[in-house]
Amino acid sequence: MKPLARFPRIDRRVLLSSLAMLPLLSGSLRSTVAVAQTQRDPLPSWNEGATKTSILDFVARVTTQGGPDFVPPAQRIATFDNDGTLWVEQPMYVQLAFVLDRVKAQAAMHPEWKTKQPFAGVLDGDLKAVMASGEKGLVELIAVTHAGMTTAEFEKIVTDWLSTARDHRFKRPYTELVYQPMLELLAYLRANGFKTFIASGGGIEFMRPWTDRIYGVPPEQVIGSSIKTRFEMRDGIPVLFRLPDMNFIDDKAGKPIGINEHIGRRPIAAFGNSDGDLEMLQWTTLGATGARFGLIVHHTDTEREYAYDRQSHFGKLDVALDAAAVNRWTVVDMKKDWKRIFAFD
Repeated sequence: MKPLARFPRIDRRVLLSSLAMLPLLSGSLRSTVAVAQTQRDPLPSWNEGATKTSILDFVARVTTQGGPDFVPPAQRIATFDNDGTLWVEQPMYVQLAFVLDRVKAQAAMHPEWKTKQPFAGVLDGDLKAVMASGEKGLVELIAVTHAGMTTAEFEKIVTDWLSTARDHRFKRPYTELVYQPMLELLAYLRANGFKTFIASGGGIEFMRPWTDRIYGVPPEQVIGSSIKTRFEMRDGIPVLFRLPDMNFIDDKAGKPIGINEHIGRRPIAAFGNSDGDLEMLQWTTLGATGARFGLIVHHTDTEREYAYDRQSHFGKLDVALDAAAVNRWTVVDMKKDWKRIFAFD
């Protein structure tokens, strides 16, 4: 297996402040989830052990009518991070791969990009040069590839890209690189009266075109970073036009704010994988009455996926990993706890 590519350290917030300007699962994957629901074991891709038991016990506690920890269905809210929690985020965020591909696709119309950074870095495959341009450079990339169009136009660009783009290691569409155990978990929670939301640092309009087909999470249950949009009338038709200005960053301390604004309820369960999810897990589990559940996916499997945590440039897991022990959050050891990672395993 090839080792992870070494990229320059990247500030998550700086990256998101630019990538937020961005806005299938195949039938076989969705059908796999449906089959799982009909089996006696609701989580067949999870190995038996303390991790799986903690999930089953929590769900049993909050759904047992008359029990001390019973939670009415209306209050069974669960929030999930996306990158690294539901699908891959190595060797770079999928959205960043989208940015780079969009620049390359438009390069023929911009010969000046060959000598102008950060575009030259993209075309040369030099990510270090791209990131050296800082937030200003990232904003430039977004401005020419993702702003200046309607939301409908952007949705089509995202959908078309996902239908053709392939991950370099697995040679598969990104929409197949979703974690089968987490798909089963989403389905299991919904079968027990939970409403599942995505709360991601990624662009909200990048995710909404495909989350329902992949995860069974409809657009109205997706929370993410966003840019400003403007209402316009074009030839008598109303449109929303995407502007190169930040609206909201749904990462770190922004996640509880985004959850509160979109949902209006405090989750009773939260699932993440990085320091960017720390505040969401704290907001969900600390200082609240009743049963609460926090879970962190720890990437430990170099053979079937990747192994990374405290030193990773993408999906860094450091402070939150230490906090998990203190706050008694469940930590998934991907290598140990998952029988398989992807549906195609």
